[in-house]
Amino acid sequence: MATIPTHHQPSNPPSPDRSEPRYTPPRPLAPASWAGVKPIPLLICVTVGLIFRFAVPKPAQVSKQAWQLFAIFLTTIAGLILSPLPVGAWAFICLTVTVITKTLPFAAAFSAFTNEVIWLIVASFFFSRGFVKTGLGDRIAMYFVRWLGKSTLGLSYGLALGEAVICPAMPSSTARAGGIFLPIIKSLSSSADSEPKDASARKLGAYLIQSQLQSACSSSGLFLTAAAQNLLCVKLAEALGVEVKVQWVTWFKAASLPALISLLATPLILYKIFPPETKSTPDAPIMAARKLESMGPVKRNEWVMVGTMLITITLWVSGETLGVASVVAAMLGLSILLLLGVLDWDDCLSEKSAWDTLAWFGVLVGMAAQLTALGITAHVGALYSAFLSMHLASKVPGLLAALALGYNTNLFGALTHYSSGQAAVYYGGLSPSSRFDWYDENSVEYIVLSKKARSDPHLDAHLSLLCAAYLWKGEMNDKALSRPIYGLGHGCEG
Repeated sequence: MATIPTHHQPSNPPSPDRSEPRYTPPRPLAPASWAGVKPIPLLICVTVGLIFRFAVPKPAQVSKQAWQLFAIFLTTIAGLILSPLPVGAWAFICLTVTVITKTLPFAAAFSAFTNEVIWLIVASFFFSRGFVKTGLGDRIAMYFVRWLGKSTLGLSYGLALGEAVICPAMPSSTARAGGIFLPIIKSLSSSADSEPKDASARKLGAYLIQSQLQSACSSSGLFLTAAAQNLLCVKLAEALGVEVKVQWVTWFKAASLPALISLLATPLILYKIFPPETKSTPDAPIMAARKLESMGPVKRNEWVMVGTMLITITLWVSGETLGVASVVAAMLGLSILLLLGVLDWDDCLSEKSAWDTLAWFGVLVGMAAQLTALGITAHVGALYSAFLSMHLASKVPGLLAALALGYNTNLFGALTHYSSGQAAVYYGGLSPSSRFDWYDENSVEYIVLSKKARSDPHLDAHLSLLCAAYLWKGEMNDKALSRPIYGLGHGCEG
């Protein structure tokens, strides 16, 4: 009789290491953070445009097209302030809206991208990269530290004068701060045991940063090509009928004495009202000498950079006499740097700030120009044009108003940590644990306003305005500025 086979049952249970792995359900994925537009700033910006388009009565003499463009322009300005997207992206979207809504034809919408001033600004950003890449900016700054850096006050003068020498050919205060001077100041402060994260910041670092930040405002206003906004101000002034002849020389004549006096007085005044604990810095010149020794002799690319900048600045100064436009001089200088290998095209492509500036400056200037052509002066949305228009309506001499306002755009860059590019760089260069409130009276960091020595955030502006009020007494017109002594006249008009 056949037996039914049975499966063998093991007497011992399987060992744990041979058992099948237990099923573990996957953890739920964390929701991805939203990388698109910020909803609340977007809503505010769009609301501003819609209100002006549909709720504010349109003046009878203004066409529907002009009023609609004005509403888009205000939306663009609101976005540049509130940043629902990066400024370049927001400007491009607003430009796209003008084309989709048939407010402007494509050619008119993009007409400003052939503007000479905008391309001059773009080329100038590439020059800034050349200073950083070749190390020429560091070398110049270290020379001044070695010459003047035996005391804290001398060190601050060395850094301030170093920036004044570099700035005519390096028209980005942000690049100067982040690429050259902030690393130098942090190195000098660390060598003096002055760190941003504790009370030792008051030894040296807080004073040096505050002095450099305040002095940079004067450096940026001293030369037309020392800051990108200077070039834009001249362009906006021309759009309102104020012609600035021999632009580089005229700007320098008007700004030189107020800027130089402010530049020379600022470190000393800060030294009195916001004194550093360390008064002597004998190691600074030694450190600078070691740095220069490690850099070696001036290299070929640095000499090429020096020669190219001298050629470019000479053409900027005398270009109108020679018939060479400023943008052509900048293009020539950039071409030399590319041909001789100081810069390559990848350097230009990676200079994101230049292309970003091209995008939003082009859109802003283009819309303003189209509004002017349609009969609306875009002064409500652009502060420089707003104040210049008010000055002109009040019979203030046009050249005086244009240059004074243009110069003042540089003077308030130290008010807050977001009021200028270099202020943001100096603030952002601190470690996250030491980013206290810029105006906190009890904080001790590189940027500090203390109870014992309250640094005046308006210091640079106060000094410059006091000097300018005396020096710019006559009508500042082309005839006055052609005189050798800064256009001083008899009496004060406007």
